[in-house]
Amino acid sequence: MSRAQIVGWSHSKFGKAEEPDTESLIAGILAPALEHAGIDAADVDGIFVGVFNGGFSRQDFQGALVALADEKLRHTPAIRYENACATGSAALYGAMDFIESGRGRIALVVGAEQMTATPTAEVGDILLGASYVKEEADVPAGFAGLFGKIAGHYFQRYGDQSDALAMIAAKNHANGLNNPYAHMRKDFGFEFCNTPSEKNPYVAGPLRRTDCSLVSDGAAILVLADEETARDLKRAIAFRARVQANDFLPLSRRDVLEFSGARLAWARALEEAGLTLEDLSFVETHDCFTVAEMLEYEAMGLAERGQGHRVIRDGTTTMQGKLPVNPSGGLKSKGHPIGATGVSQHVMAAMQLADEAGAMTVKDARIGGVFNMGGAAVANYCSILERVK
Repeated sequence: MSRAQIVGWSHSKFGKAEEPDTESLIAGILAPALEHAGIDAADVDGIFVGVFNGGFSRQDFQGALVALADEKLRHTPAIRYENACATGSAALYGAMDFIESGRGRIALVVGAEQMTATPTAEVGDILLGASYVKEEADVPAGFAGLFGKIAGHYFQRYGDQSDALAMIAAKNHANGLNNPYAHMRKDFGFEFCNTPSEKNPYVAGPLRRTDCSLVSDGAAILVLADEETARDLKRAIAFRARVQANDFLPLSRRDVLEFSGARLAWARALEEAGLTLEDLSFVETHDCFTVAEMLEYEAMGLAERGQGHRVIRDGTTTMQGKLPVNPSGGLKSKGHPIGATGVSQHVMAAMQLADEAGAMTVKDARIGGVFNMGGAAVANYCSILERVK
């Protein structure tokens, strides 16, 4: 079997886009992705599109939109994926399956979302469609309300960790200053993030505005090729491992602080790669809320249960630490256009490994981890990447 490798990419700036829709967002970065990979649109064998939508746009069937940007893609098979906030990673893994099954040699993975044109209250309702609606649809403040409950349970069990969450927010915003694609390139600092105020009010439970990721527009593209094809191209980033592990959708069916699906995905990925956390140079993880990043420290094995706050306090996950987490600024600073996020995270990791990350660069980065989740740790994707060319 010939493994799929990343051979090129492109990325729009996240934030409130001038483009009116996902069709325009995709069209703006398609040609740069092909040019970066050194291929022609006619060489593409399959198109895999991640768009959550769920009501952000009247236009659905968005797998068919990519070909509108280049007529050479008119007859290329295209399919759209949806898996909540892990939609982009679902499209990526589908494209990898396509290549590794031998059905094609080159694939495009496109992630996109246009969210800011939707009123804020409606955004919350749309995103709650990725919760267990029978039990969770009436939670105030949408997904922030769900993660506010999770944070409240954590504080009740392990003590108030508001300052640790503020440290995570401040870290990611400081990192985002160096990311030209980030939605919010502003260093708020720990004191601002840790102090409730008119500009940083409580949103849900103990979560403040700075604990919550941004509603964003944006798109990102990965170009994949099989190993033989990649040998003739400029760069190749390989997957030492890629794992998906799911968990129950209803929060009532599980310990919400265990993140057992995330824990399983990380354990399986490291085992498949034959590595430990000590071997990783950096991690891009899914900080939809700061409490999620703290729980992910525990899920990946950086800390015991209930001790994730120690990882940020001792500086382990800072750019100067033993394992930098979210050198891109993460969802917290970069933004979180739902369908684009998983693709974006893999682009950011590939940039690091290809030494194309500019001011975001983690020195001597060799192996990187990516964790992307859909829902409250329901669909969990973990990739281990390394440069082979």
